[in-house]
Amino acid sequence: MILTPDPQTSHSGPRLPIRALRPDAVEPFLATADTPTAASVRMQGFTGQASAVVLLHGPNGCSGALLGLGDRPTQATFGDLHAKLPPGAEWSLLPGDYDPGQAWLGIALGTYRFERFRRPRPPLPRISVDHAPDRARHLASAICFARDLINTPANHLGPSDLADAGTTLAERYGAAVRRIRGAELEDGYPAVHAVGAGSERPPEVLQFNWGSDSSHPLISLCGKGVCFDSGGYDLKPSAAMLRMKKDMGGAAITLGVAQAVMALNLPVRLDVRIGCVENSVSGHAMRPLDIIRTRAGLNVEVGNTDAEGRLVLADLLADAADAKPHWLIDFATLTGAARVALGPDLPALFSNDDALANGLLAAGTAADDPLWRLPLWQGYESWLDSPTADLNSVASKPFAGAIIAALFLRRFVPSGTPWAHIDTYAWNDSTRAGKPEGGEAQALHATFGAIEALASVSTTKRP
Repeated sequence: MILTPDPQTSHSGPRLPIRALRPDAVEPFLATADTPTAASVRMQGFTGQASAVVLLHGPNGCSGALLGLGDRPTQATFGDLHAKLPPGAEWSLLPGDYDPGQAWLGIALGTYRFERFRRPRPPLPRISVDHAPDRARHLASAICFARDLINTPANHLGPSDLADAGTTLAERYGAAVRRIRGAELEDGYPAVHAVGAGSERPPEVLQFNWGSDSSHPLISLCGKGVCFDSGGYDLKPSAAMLRMKKDMGGAAITLGVAQAVMALNLPVRLDVRIGCVENSVSGHAMRPLDIIRTRAGLNVEVGNTDAEGRLVLADLLADAADAKPHWLIDFATLTGAARVALGPDLPALFSNDDALANGLLAAGTAADDPLWRLPLWQGYESWLDSPTADLNSVASKPFAGAIIAALFLRRFVPSGTPWAHIDTYAWNDSTRAGKPEGGEAQALHATFGAIEALASVSTTKRP
Protein backbone atom coordinates (compact mmCIF):
# COMPACT_ATOMS: atom_id res chain seq x y z
CA MET A 1 0.00 0.00 0.00
CA ILE A 2 1.05 3.59 -0.55
CA LEU A 3 2.48 5.38 2.45
CA THR A 4 0.05 7.83 3.99
CA PRO A 5 1.01 11.48 3.37
CA ASP A 6 2.36 13.01 6.56
CA PRO A 7 2.44 16.80 6.68
CA GLN A 8 4.55 16.74 9.81
CA THR A 9 7.46 14.68 8.56
CA SER A 10 10.76 16.10 9.88
CA HIS A 11 12.12 19.11 8.02
CA SER A 12 15.76 19.63 7.18
CA GLY A 13 15.77 23.39 6.64
CA PRO A 14 14.08 26.55 7.87
CA ARG A 15 10.33 26.71 7.57
CA LEU A 16 8.41 29.61 6.16
CA PRO A 17 5.59 30.69 8.48
CA ILE A 18 1.91 30.59 7.56
CA ARG A 19 -0.28 32.80 9.72
CA ALA A 20 -3.96 31.80 9.74
CA LEU A 21 -6.36 34.70 10.28
CA ARG A 22 -10.07 35.13 10.71
CA PRO A 23 -11.59 38.23 9.06
CA ASP A 24 -11.68 40.23 12.29
CA ALA A 25 -7.96 39.58 12.87
CA VAL A 26 -6.72 40.89 9.53
CA GLU A 27 -6.67 44.61 10.33
CA PRO A 28 -4.97 44.15 13.73
CA PHE A 29 -2.28 42.10 11.95
CA LEU A 30 -1.80 44.72 9.24
CA ALA A 31 -1.54 47.45 11.85
CA THR A 32 1.61 45.78 13.20
CA ALA A 33 3.06 44.84 9.80
CA ASP A 34 5.60 46.96 7.95
CA THR A 35 4.21 49.38 5.40
CA PRO A 36 5.15 47.43 2.20
CA THR A 37 3.66 44.20 3.61
CA ALA A 38 0.41 45.88 4.65
CA ALA A 39 0.11 47.60 1.27
CA SER A 40 0.74 44.35 -0.61
CA VAL A 41 -1.84 42.40 1.40
CA ARG A 42 -4.47 45.09 0.93
CA MET A 43 -3.71 45.38 -2.78
CA GLN A 44 -4.32 41.64 -3.20
CA GLY A 45 -7.75 41.96 -1.58
CA PHE A 46 -7.05 39.66 1.35
CA THR A 47 -9.78 39.98 3.98
CA GLY A 48 -9.43 36.64 5.77
CA GLN A 49 -11.94 34.89 3.53
CA ALA A 50 -11.91 31.11 3.87
CA SER A 51 -9.00 29.34 2.09
CA ALA A 52 -7.61 32.57 0.57
CA VAL A 53 -3.81 32.65 0.51
CA VAL A 54 -1.49 35.64 0.16
CA LEU A 55 2.27 35.27 -0.15
CA LEU A 56 4.41 37.69 1.83
CA HIS A 57 7.63 38.99 0.30
CA GLY A 58 10.87 39.93 1.97
CA PRO A 59 14.33 41.00 0.86
CA ASN A 60 15.27 37.41 -0.08
CA GLY A 61 12.03 36.46 -1.80
CA CYS A 62 9.02 34.80 -0.18
CA SER A 63 9.06 35.28 3.58
CA GLY A 64 5.77 33.60 4.53
CA ALA A 65 2.06 33.48 3.79
CA LEU A 66 -1.34 34.38 5.19
CA LEU A 67 -4.24 31.92 5.15
CA GLY A 68 -7.82 33.10 5.50
CA LEU A 69 -9.92 31.09 7.96
CA GLY A 70 -13.30 32.67 7.25
CA ASP A 71 -15.86 32.77 10.04
CA ARG A 72 -16.14 28.97 10.39
CA PRO A 73 -12.98 27.04 9.55
CA THR A 74 -13.44 23.44 8.43
CA GLN A 75 -11.11 20.75 7.12
CA ALA A 76 -11.78 22.09 3.62
CA THR A 77 -10.33 25.46 4.66
CA PHE A 78 -6.92 23.77 4.78
CA GLY A 79 -7.55 21.15 2.09
CA ASP A 80 -6.00 22.92 -0.90
CA LEU A 81 -3.43 25.04 0.94
CA HIS A 82 -0.62 23.03 -0.65
CA ALA A 83 -1.80 24.00 -4.14
CA LYS A 84 -1.50 27.73 -3.33
CA LEU A 85 2.05 27.63 -2.03
CA PRO A 86 5.20 27.61 -4.19
CA PRO A 87 6.84 24.18 -4.47
CA GLY A 88 10.22 23.38 -3.03
CA ALA A 89 9.72 25.21 0.26
CA GLU A 90 8.94 23.93 3.74
CA TRP A 91 6.21 25.64 5.72
CA SER A 92 4.94 25.83 9.28
CA LEU A 93 1.31 26.67 10.10
CA LEU A 94 1.61 28.90 13.13
CA PRO A 95 -0.73 28.37 16.11
CA GLY A 96 -3.87 30.47 15.81
CA ASP A 97 -7.64 30.65 16.09
CA TYR A 98 -8.31 27.24 14.56
CA ASP A 99 -8.40 23.56 15.53
CA PRO A 100 -4.96 22.02 14.81
CA GLY A 101 -6.51 18.59 14.39
CA GLN A 102 -8.86 19.91 11.75
CA ALA A 103 -5.94 21.61 10.02
CA TRP A 104 -3.88 18.42 10.08
CA LEU A 105 -6.71 16.39 8.55
CA GLY A 106 -7.37 18.97 5.86
CA ILE A 107 -3.71 19.18 4.84
CA ALA A 108 -3.04 15.45 5.02
CA LEU A 109 -6.17 14.48 3.07
CA GLY A 110 -5.65 17.26 0.53
CA THR A 111 -2.09 16.20 -0.23
CA TYR A 112 -3.00 12.51 -0.62
CA ARG A 113 -1.78 10.95 -3.85
CA PHE A 114 -2.17 7.43 -5.19
CA GLU A 115 1.04 6.88 -7.13
CA ARG A 116 1.64 3.16 -6.95
CA PHE A 117 1.44 2.73 -10.72
CA ARG A 118 2.84 6.00 -12.09
CA ARG A 119 6.11 7.83 -12.19
CA PRO A 120 6.55 10.16 -9.22
CA ARG A 121 5.37 13.70 -9.69
CA PRO A 122 7.22 16.74 -8.31
CA PRO A 123 6.99 16.86 -4.53
CA LEU A 124 4.33 19.00 -2.89
CA PRO A 125 5.13 21.72 -0.37
CA ARG A 126 5.69 20.30 3.10
CA ILE A 127 3.47 21.88 5.75
CA SER A 128 3.89 21.18 9.45
CA VAL A 129 1.12 21.72 12.01
CA ASP A 130 2.16 22.23 15.59
CA HIS A 131 0.25 20.46 18.36
CA ALA A 132 -1.80 18.25 16.03
CA PRO A 133 -3.41 15.57 18.23
CA ASP A 134 -2.84 11.84 17.75
CA ARG A 135 -6.54 11.48 16.96
CA ALA A 136 -6.18 13.54 13.77
CA ARG A 137 -3.01 11.74 12.70
CA HIS A 138 -4.55 8.30 13.14
CA LEU A 139 -7.76 9.32 11.39
CA ALA A 140 -5.79 10.68 8.43
CA SER A 141 -3.83 7.42 8.24
CA ALA A 142 -7.03 5.34 8.36
CA ILE A 143 -8.75 7.41 5.68
CA CYS A 144 -5.73 7.25 3.37
CA PHE A 145 -5.46 3.48 3.93
CA ALA A 146 -9.08 3.10 2.82
CA ARG A 147 -8.49 5.39 -0.16
CA ASP A 148 -5.49 3.29 -1.20
CA LEU A 149 -7.60 0.14 -1.18
CA ILE A 150 -10.42 1.71 -3.20
CA ASN A 151 -8.02 3.19 -5.76
CA THR A 152 -6.17 -0.08 -6.36
CA PRO A 153 -7.30 -1.70 -9.65
CA ALA A 154 -9.00 -5.06 -9.55
CA ASN A 155 -6.14 -6.93 -11.23
CA HIS A 156 -4.01 -6.01 -8.21
CA LEU A 157 -6.73 -6.33 -5.56
CA GLY A 158 -8.73 -9.51 -5.83
CA PRO A 159 -10.64 -11.19 -3.01
CA SER A 160 -7.56 -12.79 -1.43
CA ASP A 161 -5.58 -9.55 -1.74
CA LEU A 162 -8.32 -7.62 0.05
CA ALA A 163 -8.40 -10.26 2.77
CA ASP A 164 -4.59 -10.07 3.00
CA ALA A 165 -4.77 -6.31 3.57
CA GLY A 166 -7.34 -6.79 6.32
CA THR A 167 -5.33 -9.59 7.88
CA THR A 168 -2.16 -7.50 7.97
CA LEU A 169 -4.09 -4.67 9.63
CA ALA A 170 -5.72 -6.93 12.22
CA GLU A 171 -2.49 -8.69 13.14
CA ARG A 172 -0.70 -5.34 13.55
CA TYR A 173 -3.00 -4.61 16.47
CA GLY A 174 -3.10 -8.11 17.92
CA ALA A 175 -6.60 -9.02 16.74
CA ALA A 176 -7.69 -12.65 16.42
CA VAL A 177 -8.17 -13.42 12.70
CA ARG A 178 -10.18 -16.03 10.80
CA ARG A 179 -10.31 -16.49 7.04
CA ILE A 180 -13.20 -18.61 5.79
CA ARG A 181 -12.72 -20.21 2.37
CA GLY A 182 -13.58 -23.24 0.29
CA ALA A 183 -16.02 -25.81 1.66
CA GLU A 184 -16.31 -23.95 4.97
CA LEU A 185 -17.41 -20.82 3.12
CA GLU A 186 -19.87 -22.70 0.91
CA ASP A 187 -21.47 -24.27 3.97
CA GLY A 188 -21.40 -21.33 6.39
CA TYR A 189 -21.77 -18.36 4.00
CA PRO A 190 -23.67 -19.81 1.04
CA ALA A 191 -24.79 -16.44 -0.35
CA VAL A 192 -21.23 -15.09 -0.34
CA HIS A 193 -20.13 -18.28 -2.09
CA ALA A 194 -22.87 -17.95 -4.71
CA VAL A 195 -21.87 -14.38 -5.55
CA GLY A 196 -18.21 -15.31 -5.96
CA ALA A 197 -18.76 -18.64 -7.74
CA GLY A 198 -18.42 -17.11 -11.21
CA SER A 199 -14.87 -15.90 -10.70
CA GLU A 200 -11.63 -17.84 -10.98
CA ARG A 201 -10.51 -15.91 -7.90
CA PRO A 202 -12.33 -17.66 -5.06
CA PRO A 203 -14.38 -15.74 -2.52
CA GLU A 204 -13.65 -15.61 1.17
CA VAL A 205 -14.79 -13.96 4.39
CA LEU A 206 -12.29 -12.23 6.65
CA GLN A 207 -13.35 -11.99 10.28
CA PHE A 208 -11.39 -10.60 13.21
CA ASN A 209 -11.97 -9.70 16.85
CA TRP A 210 -10.16 -7.02 18.83
CA GLY A 211 -10.54 -6.14 22.51
CA SER A 212 -11.20 -8.53 25.37
CA ASP A 213 -12.78 -6.47 28.15
CA SER A 214 -16.36 -7.76 28.38
CA SER A 215 -17.46 -4.51 30.06
CA HIS A 216 -16.72 -2.62 26.84
CA PRO A 217 -19.48 -2.33 24.22
CA LEU A 218 -19.25 -4.75 21.30
CA ILE A 219 -19.27 -3.02 17.89
CA SER A 220 -19.81 -5.23 14.86
CA LEU A 221 -18.73 -3.86 11.48
CA CYS A 222 -19.54 -5.50 8.14
CA GLY A 223 -18.29 -4.45 4.71
CA LYS A 224 -19.16 -5.32 1.14
CA GLY A 225 -15.89 -6.27 -0.55
CA VAL A 226 -16.81 -6.86 -4.21
CA CYS A 227 -13.41 -6.30 -5.79
CA PHE A 228 -14.94 -5.96 -9.24
CA ASP A 229 -18.58 -6.03 -10.24
CA SER A 230 -19.32 -6.96 -13.83
CA GLY A 231 -23.00 -7.30 -13.00
CA GLY A 232 -22.85 -11.04 -13.63
CA TYR A 233 -25.28 -12.38 -16.23
CA ASP A 234 -27.21 -9.11 -15.88
CA LEU A 235 -24.09 -7.53 -17.32
CA LYS A 236 -23.46 -3.85 -16.73
CA PRO A 237 -22.99 -1.59 -19.77
CA SER A 238 -19.35 -0.70 -20.30
CA ALA A 239 -19.73 2.86 -18.99
CA ALA A 240 -21.14 1.55 -15.72
CA MET A 241 -18.12 -0.73 -15.22
CA LEU A 242 -15.54 2.04 -15.37
CA ARG A 243 -15.52 2.56 -11.60
CA MET A 244 -16.41 -0.92 -10.44
CA LYS A 245 -13.00 -1.41 -8.87
CA LYS A 246 -14.51 0.73 -6.09
CA ASP A 247 -17.29 -1.77 -5.37
CA MET A 248 -15.21 -2.96 -2.43
CA GLY A 249 -15.43 0.54 -0.94
CA GLY A 250 -17.63 -0.68 1.91
CA ALA A 251 -14.97 -3.15 2.99
CA ALA A 252 -12.27 -0.48 2.74
CA ILE A 253 -14.26 1.89 4.95
CA THR A 254 -14.93 -0.94 7.42
CA LEU A 255 -11.21 -1.63 7.69
CA GLY A 256 -10.45 2.08 7.97
CA VAL A 257 -12.88 2.50 10.89
CA ALA A 258 -11.34 -0.54 12.57
CA GLN A 259 -7.83 0.84 12.06
CA ALA A 260 -8.73 4.17 13.70
CA VAL A 261 -10.46 2.47 16.64
CA MET A 262 -7.55 0.11 17.26
CA ALA A 263 -4.82 2.71 16.73
CA LEU A 264 -6.43 5.01 19.29
CA ASN A 265 -7.21 2.07 21.59
CA LEU A 266 -10.82 3.06 22.20
CA PRO A 267 -12.49 1.19 25.07
CA VAL A 268 -14.70 -0.97 22.85
CA ARG A 269 -14.60 -4.46 21.41
CA LEU A 270 -14.60 -4.92 17.64
CA ASP A 271 -16.07 -7.78 15.63
CA VAL A 272 -15.24 -7.15 11.95
CA ARG A 273 -16.33 -9.00 8.82
CA ILE A 274 -15.69 -8.32 5.17
CA GLY A 275 -17.02 -10.41 2.32
CA CYS A 276 -14.30 -10.58 -0.33
CA VAL A 277 -15.66 -11.62 -3.73
CA GLU A 278 -15.65 -10.84 -7.43
CA ASN A 279 -18.92 -10.81 -9.40
CA SER A 280 -18.02 -12.32 -12.76
CA VAL A 281 -19.63 -14.15 -15.66
CA SER A 282 -18.86 -17.83 -16.26
CA GLY A 283 -20.49 -21.22 -16.36
CA HIS A 284 -20.31 -21.29 -12.59
CA ALA A 285 -21.89 -17.87 -12.00
CA MET A 286 -25.31 -17.48 -10.41
CA ARG A 287 -28.14 -16.84 -12.86
CA PRO A 288 -31.31 -14.75 -12.76
CA LEU A 289 -34.11 -16.67 -11.01
CA ASP A 290 -31.68 -19.01 -9.26
CA ILE A 291 -32.68 -19.67 -5.67
CA ILE A 292 -29.83 -19.55 -3.19
CA ARG A 293 -29.60 -20.44 0.47
CA THR A 294 -28.41 -17.91 3.02
CA ARG A 295 -26.73 -18.34 6.38
CA ALA A 296 -29.92 -17.22 8.11
CA GLY A 297 -31.84 -20.10 6.51
CA LEU A 298 -33.88 -17.90 4.19
CA ASN A 299 -34.00 -18.87 0.52
CA VAL A 300 -33.56 -15.94 -1.88
CA GLU A 301 -34.63 -15.78 -5.51
CA VAL A 302 -32.02 -13.91 -7.55
CA GLY A 303 -34.01 -11.18 -9.25
CA ASN A 304 -30.93 -9.55 -10.73
CA THR A 305 -27.34 -10.77 -10.59
CA ASP A 306 -26.16 -7.16 -10.43
CA ALA A 307 -27.76 -6.84 -6.98
CA GLU A 308 -25.04 -9.01 -5.49
CA GLY A 309 -23.80 -6.80 -2.64
CA ARG A 310 -26.92 -7.32 -0.55
CA LEU A 311 -26.43 -11.10 -0.80
CA VAL A 312 -22.89 -10.76 0.55
CA LEU A 313 -24.06 -8.56 3.43
CA ALA A 314 -26.98 -10.85 4.22
CA ASP A 315 -24.65 -13.63 5.37
CA LEU A 316 -22.31 -11.25 7.18
CA LEU A 317 -25.13 -9.56 9.09
CA ALA A 318 -26.73 -12.83 10.12
CA ASP A 319 -23.40 -14.08 11.43
CA ALA A 320 -22.51 -10.83 13.22
CA ALA A 321 -25.90 -10.59 14.92
CA ASP A 322 -25.35 -13.91 16.73
CA ALA A 323 -22.89 -12.19 19.09
CA LYS A 324 -25.61 -9.68 20.12
CA PRO A 325 -23.53 -6.56 19.48
CA HIS A 326 -24.27 -3.21 21.05
CA TRP A 327 -24.18 -1.76 17.52
CA LEU A 328 -24.16 -3.50 14.15
CA ILE A 329 -23.07 -1.26 11.26
CA ASP A 330 -22.57 -2.19 7.61
CA PHE A 331 -20.99 -0.22 4.78
CA ALA A 332 -21.56 -0.82 1.07
CA THR A 333 -21.51 0.79 -2.34
CA LEU A 334 -24.91 -0.78 -2.72
CA THR A 335 -27.31 1.13 -4.97
CA GLY A 336 -27.32 3.70 -7.72
CA ALA A 337 -30.72 4.70 -6.37
CA ALA A 338 -29.07 6.22 -3.29
CA ARG A 339 -26.96 8.40 -5.56
CA VAL A 340 -30.00 9.46 -7.57
CA ALA A 341 -31.72 10.46 -4.34
CA LEU A 342 -28.80 12.11 -2.53
CA GLY A 343 -26.00 12.62 -5.04
CA PRO A 344 -22.39 11.49 -4.65
CA ASP A 345 -21.49 13.37 -1.44
CA LEU A 346 -24.26 12.21 0.92
CA PRO A 347 -24.20 8.54 1.93
CA ALA A 348 -27.66 7.19 2.71
CA LEU A 349 -28.19 6.04 6.30
CA PHE A 350 -30.83 3.50 7.24
CA SER A 351 -31.32 2.34 10.81
CA ASN A 352 -33.76 0.49 13.03
CA ASP A 353 -32.50 2.38 16.10
CA ASP A 354 -32.89 6.13 16.62
CA ALA A 355 -30.08 6.41 19.18
CA LEU A 356 -27.60 4.78 16.80
CA ALA A 357 -28.80 6.83 13.83
CA ASN A 358 -28.70 10.09 15.77
CA GLY A 359 -25.20 9.30 17.02
CA LEU A 360 -23.96 8.77 13.47
CA LEU A 361 -25.70 11.89 12.16
CA ALA A 362 -24.35 14.09 14.96
CA ALA A 363 -20.81 12.76 14.54
CA GLY A 364 -21.01 13.26 10.80
CA THR A 365 -22.09 16.86 11.20
CA ALA A 366 -19.30 17.55 13.69
CA ALA A 367 -16.68 15.99 11.38
CA ASP A 368 -17.93 17.51 8.11
CA ASP A 369 -18.53 13.92 7.00
CA PRO A 370 -22.30 14.08 6.49
CA LEU A 371 -24.91 11.34 6.26
CA TRP A 372 -28.60 11.61 5.41
CA ARG A 373 -31.17 9.28 6.93
CA LEU A 374 -33.74 7.61 4.69
CA PRO A 375 -36.69 5.55 5.94
CA LEU A 376 -37.08 1.80 6.26
CA TRP A 377 -40.56 2.23 4.80
CA GLN A 378 -42.69 -0.71 5.89
CA GLY A 379 -45.17 -0.16 3.08
CA TYR A 380 -42.62 -1.39 0.54
CA GLU A 381 -41.83 -4.62 2.38
CA SER A 382 -44.16 -6.70 0.18
CA TRP A 383 -42.24 -5.61 -2.91
CA LEU A 384 -39.65 -8.25 -2.00
CA ASP A 385 -42.18 -11.11 -2.13
CA SER A 386 -41.28 -14.05 -4.36
CA PRO A 387 -43.64 -16.78 -5.67
CA THR A 388 -40.90 -19.42 -5.40
CA ALA A 389 -38.67 -18.45 -2.44
CA ASP A 390 -38.81 -16.73 0.94
CA LEU A 391 -37.99 -13.43 -0.74
CA ASN A 392 -36.56 -11.91 -3.90
CA SER A 393 -33.29 -10.00 -3.93
CA VAL A 394 -34.91 -7.05 -5.77
CA ALA A 395 -38.33 -5.50 -6.24
CA SER A 396 -40.41 -5.82 -9.38
CA LYS A 397 -41.12 -2.07 -9.26
CA PRO A 398 -38.56 0.48 -10.51
CA PHE A 399 -38.86 2.76 -7.48
CA ALA A 400 -37.15 3.31 -4.09
CA GLY A 401 -34.19 1.08 -4.90
CA ALA A 402 -32.09 2.15 -1.91
CA ILE A 403 -34.98 1.59 0.50
CA ILE A 404 -35.72 -1.82 -1.01
CA ALA A 405 -32.09 -2.88 -0.58
CA ALA A 406 -32.15 -1.75 3.05
CA LEU A 407 -35.42 -3.59 3.68
CA PHE A 408 -33.83 -6.72 2.20
CA LEU A 409 -30.89 -6.44 4.60
CA ARG A 410 -33.19 -5.87 7.55
CA ARG A 411 -34.59 -9.38 7.02
CA PHE A 412 -31.22 -10.70 8.19
CA VAL A 413 -30.95 -8.58 11.34
CA PRO A 414 -32.83 -9.98 14.35
CA SER A 415 -35.35 -7.71 16.02
CA GLY A 416 -33.76 -5.87 18.93
CA THR A 417 -30.30 -5.62 17.37
CA PRO A 418 -29.41 -1.93 16.86
CA TRP A 419 -28.36 -1.79 13.23
CA ALA A 420 -27.30 0.87 10.73
CA HIS A 421 -26.77 0.43 7.00
CA ILE A 422 -24.68 3.03 5.14
CA ASP A 423 -25.07 3.08 1.35
CA THR A 424 -22.08 5.06 0.08
CA TYR A 425 -20.53 6.17 -3.21
CA ALA A 426 -16.94 5.91 -1.89
CA TRP A 427 -15.59 8.11 -4.67
CA ASN A 428 -14.79 11.72 -5.54
CA ASP A 429 -15.68 12.46 -9.16
CA SER A 430 -13.40 15.50 -9.21
CA THR A 431 -10.75 17.09 -7.02
CA ARG A 432 -11.93 19.52 -4.34
CA ALA A 433 -10.29 20.88 -1.22
CA GLY A 434 -9.23 17.89 0.88
CA LYS A 435 -10.88 15.45 -1.53
CA PRO A 436 -8.67 14.38 -4.44
CA GLU A 437 -10.39 12.66 -7.34
CA GLY A 438 -10.65 8.92 -6.68
CA GLY A 439 -11.52 6.66 -3.80
CA GLU A 440 -13.05 8.26 -0.73
CA ALA A 441 -13.70 6.85 2.74
CA GLN A 442 -17.12 8.45 3.16
CA ALA A 443 -18.68 7.96 6.63
CA LEU A 444 -15.40 6.72 8.16
CA HIS A 445 -14.85 9.85 10.26
CA ALA A 446 -18.55 10.00 11.19
CA THR A 447 -18.64 6.37 12.29
CA PHE A 448 -15.43 6.67 14.26
CA GLY A 449 -16.82 9.76 16.00
CA ALA A 450 -20.02 7.97 16.94
CA ILE A 451 -18.09 4.98 18.33
CA GLU A 452 -15.76 7.34 20.20
CA ALA A 453 -18.76 9.09 21.80
CA LEU A 454 -20.34 5.76 22.77
CA ALA A 455 -17.06 4.59 24.29
CA SER A 456 -16.79 7.80 26.30
CA VAL A 457 -20.29 7.39 27.72
CA SER A 458 -19.72 3.71 28.48
CA THR A 459 -16.45 4.46 30.27
CA THR A 460 -18.09 7.23 32.32
CA LYS A 461 -20.82 4.86 33.49
CA ARG A 462 -18.39 2.17 34.64
CA PRO A 463 -18.02 1.90 38.43
